[in-house]
Amino acid sequence: MEDKDYIVLNGDIQQLVSTAQAWHYSIIPKNIINGTVCLLIDENKNPEDVKEELEILLGKNILLEKCPSAIIQKTLGIYYRKNKTNGENQKKTLSGYKSEDFVYNLIREAASFKSSDIHIEIYEEECRVRLRIDGKLIEKYKLKKEDYPALVNKIKIQANLDIAEKRLPQDGRIFFASEDEKFDIRVSILPSLYGEKIVLRLLSKDATSIDIHELGFSEEQLGDYFEGIKKPHGIILISGPTGSGKTTSLYATLKILNNPNTNILTIEDPIEYTLEGVNQVQLKEAIGLTFASALRTFLRQDPDIIMLGEIRDNETARMAIRAALTGHLVLSTIHTNSAWGTVSRLIDMEVPPFLLSGTLNLTVAQRLLRLLCPACKKKEELSNDIYPKTFLPPESLTHHHTATGCEECFYTGYKGRKAVYEVIPIDYTLSEKIKNAEMDVQELLKNKGIKRLSDRAFDLFKTGMTSMDEIYPILINTI
Repeated sequence: MEDKDYIVLNGDIQQLVSTAQAWHYSIIPKNIINGTVCLLIDENKNPEDVKEELEILLGKNILLEKCPSAIIQKTLGIYYRKNKTNGENQKKTLSGYKSEDFVYNLIREAASFKSSDIHIEIYEEECRVRLRIDGKLIEKYKLKKEDYPALVNKIKIQANLDIAEKRLPQDGRIFFASEDEKFDIRVSILPSLYGEKIVLRLLSKDATSIDIHELGFSEEQLGDYFEGIKKPHGIILISGPTGSGKTTSLYATLKILNNPNTNILTIEDPIEYTLEGVNQVQLKEAIGLTFASALRTFLRQDPDIIMLGEIRDNETARMAIRAALTGHLVLSTIHTNSAWGTVSRLIDMEVPPFLLSGTLNLTVAQRLLRLLCPACKKKEELSNDIYPKTFLPPESLTHHHTATGCEECFYTGYKGRKAVYEVIPIDYTLSEKIKNAEMDVQELLKNKGIKRLSDRAFDLFKTGMTSMDEIYPILINTI
């Protein structure tokens, strides 16, 4: 059970005590034998002072064993995360499915950790709950298999889904409201081998607090970006994988463009942010409200700016080009590996190169990187062996920083994320390349001083803000 300087807990053992109880009494559950719960307690505490109180709280016989303070503190930081922004919420952290308010408390806890998704999963022998925090999934709870169907039905009822349908995927929404926050949750239910898997995505954060200057653009990139969005018509495309922050970048842009003299329409799936003054439409493919059909209607709504959640198919791509040609500014996302890759992707979607060359204002690629915790990151000597074989570092470094882990970052070694961007403004030279379907422009981009994703990622690595583990996937894709 012990592993170096902390205790390894499974979900069943972890749920024996709540987060508030674990921190208040400085205890870690070890095991339960014949109804007696064995707890490890900080060596600086007197077990006799709290034994009786814990037996009343937990309703079981308690056996307390002393454990070094450093081990207790690190284990608490890893397995019993506290909400540092609001101490009152700590008391409402759930301790297991027995709570009648399991779903409410789970969502509230996930929101307090700034989690983007909640995964509720069932397997042959067990069920688990995981939270996606800073882009990584962390196991939080284990559930009894017999309790799982009731939990699924409770979520289905709240999302207005069919509780009798267990063979087909279902999608719904839950509006979550507490005394201090309100937001929407997208519910996705997928039939799996042993039952239905649920993913809850926390949505509809207020976009008014997003500042484009804080996202990760360099000053030069920001200048190019502003030039592109100030044009009265054309297309701005942002590329990147799911979860790379593309929607956040789009809404930071809309926040700048939003004013009383401008009619802005968006079609999204899902609507992740709300912004006063912007007309937002939720995609509903089941009834025929697709990106292409919505865009066709948008053109009759006298728009100035149109935001498409994503260009997924040929029809949507052609409609976006048509909107740009008729004097509208179109913002959208597309899945490609690089900023220039959006050009070849659109040509593959049967957009004529001569039309694309006349409408594309700007193409952007972005990724999200976790930042090293400033409280515990460690400086080490650097060996060139840590770089991918295909990557040639732009400059020689002697040291780099690595993740360690402390209470501040819940022993993950990382705290927060930052986007890195590749911004390509389409000037006359690049427009001619697009018109002639010439895709090999790497040398031209280099001569223009365009910084690639790998260059921006290396800058963060060089300054000690992130680690090689985080930037390695970007460097390995560098040509």
